[in-house]
Amino acid sequence: MKKLYATIGLFIAALVSAQVPQAFSYQTIAFNASGAPIANGNISLKVSILENSTTGNVIYTETHNKTTNAKGLVNLNIGQGTPSTGNFSGINWEAGTKFVKVEMDPQGGSNYTNVGVNQLMSVPYAQVSKTIVTGPGQGITLVSPNGTNYTLNVNDSGILSLPTNTSSSGNTLPSNLYTYGSYNSFTPSSAELLRGNGTTKVGYKYLQANTQIKFIASPSNGAQVYGSDSNGFVTANGSNYNVASNGYYQILIAPNGPQMRAGFFNFVPKIKFTAISGTTPVTSVTYNTTTGKFTALINGVTTSTGGSFYIQLASDSPEFEDLGDNLNDGSFDIDGSAITFPNLSSTPKNYKLEFGLNFNGTGTYTITQL
Repeated sequence: MKKLYATIGLFIAALVSAQVPQAFSYQTIAFNASGAPIANGNISLKVSILENSTTGNVIYTETHNKTTNAKGLVNLNIGQGTPSTGNFSGINWEAGTKFVKVEMDPQGGSNYTNVGVNQLMSVPYAQVSKTIVTGPGQGITLVSPNGTNYTLNVNDSGILSLPTNTSSSGNTLPSNLYTYGSYNSFTPSSAELLRGNGTTKVGYKYLQANTQIKFIASPSNGAQVYGSDSNGFVTANGSNYNVASNGYYQILIAPNGPQMRAGFFNFVPKIKFTAISGTTPVTSVTYNTTTGKFTALINGVTTSTGGSFYIQLASDSPEFEDLGDNLNDGSFDIDGSAITFPNLSSTPKNYKLEFGLNFNGTGTYTITQL
């Protein structure tokens, strides 16, 4: 099966004569039938905008002929291809949910294969007709794709506060939320952004026992601070969260009924093998607080007792994650392709895996055969 790994990035590409730009950016990585990136290849793509569901009505279609780069990456400006259905400028982005369907012919022809349908989580251009400020102190209201209202404000000192939810659902947190605490003397400028601009947010960090944690709406002085209420829910101006023991933690903010709760899950990464038909390889994982890296010793790996693997983070958390590597380039991708052992065969071999994690769950690794 032909595969295409696609990442959607929406942004305002240009502003010409004060008009809304009739295009948005879309970035993909093209793979061939064997799962390898199509490097420096001529491919053709058919892009459709669907209404309301992954199988909804096609309201616009266009085609592109592109050349991938050395890693199979190709950039598109959707809206500037060769149209075959509908009119891009006539799309009503505010009416209903929109999906992007991508089809590809890796030979550059018109024998397209469907390689993915993804929901647009934000419209390609800011729709501001309902957010005009008509008086002092009103702020700007932003509406998310799920209909939640957020308000952007600035105080008399010119300090901007990131949007806070103005609905009555109980989720009163900003779209972006940063972590800081006693480990950095509660310094906003070095606060770290939790991954996820929806309700669930996650970060990874080594913390010592009795570390105090809070959250902040932006890495700037004067931004709204969030902590714990008496029931452990995240609330504005709440108390510090306390970390019980030394360890590597997943910091998780997730819905708990109508409110949001913060959790701190102490974990050791696990090696998750893809092929087990006999004795499971023996693994031991340690963390070096000086280097900030994990070391995993993996013994007895064969093609059938081990195969490739993922690194699983926070397996006891309700939001555990698997790290893979889509490009086999030594960099982690969350929920990416399985990582391969070098020189693997039917003869048992031993390996050393070293890796570091960034706060957002990305990172790099090396594998050495012992």
